Amino acid sequence: MNPVALVQAWWAKQHITLAKEPPGSRQGLCSPPDQGRDLEPLTMLVVGDSMAVGCGVKDQSQGFVPDIAACLATRLGRPVSWSTQGRLGATIRRVRYRFLPALQDHPDLLVLCAGSNDIMANRTDEQWRDDLAASIELAKGKGRRVLVLSSGQLYRDPALGRALRAEVERRIARQTQTSRQVCQEASVPFVDATRDDVGTDRPDFWGIDHFHPGVEGYRRMAACVVDHIPQDLINQLSVSARS
Repeated sequence: MNPVALVQAWWAKQHITLAKEPPGSRQGLCSPPDQGRDLEPLTMLVVGDSMAVGCGVKDQSQGFVPDIAACLATRLGRPVSWSTQGRLGATIRRVRYRFLPALQDHPDLLVLCAGSNDIMANRTDEQWRDDLAASIELAKGKGRRVLVLSSGQLYRDPALGRALRAEVERRIARQTQTSRQVCQEASVPFVDATRDDVGTDRPDFWGIDHFHPGVEGYRRMAACVVDHIPQDLINQLSVSARS
């Protein structure tokens, strides 16, 4: 990391106060707007970091996971029963060693959502590869189907200095490429939401801490994620509702 980025990283650590995990229920039900409301709900569990638990908004109901569930219910034409388990600051290593081993449910769709904290913690590409691959193998035994999400668009965060954003962007690009390779080797779908235009340049994207997404930011990120879920997986999830 160049000296300017190092100084900006130090400044950010000293001056940015991250929003706490918001209150509210970490589970809920989203129904499709038209037909399909009477179908058996798809069960979806999202495990991961601060995005998984909605940091940046005032209540869990406004967070990333219920927004994903709402978009997915519309795309599937089937209700989605969602739940989330995560922690502010969680890395993929915490997902691997703490969250996944403790899961008791066996959801139809288990989503892994982590990455940004690994980048900010200066974890190496090799550490990311090892922990992600192991997490995917654990997840296969905990859910009927597994989906891996990329990190968010931290490199576009206006709370960070320009040199630091450039360094974070380089690291996210490397991490994303590694994730894509690991997921391909494990035969699980990977959704890359790091490059799409989701309105990060608009003031309403960012949350109450100006670091995490806010209500509108999560809605746009969720729509992006669900739009990029491979059609093969959508077909599998749709068929299981009618079988």
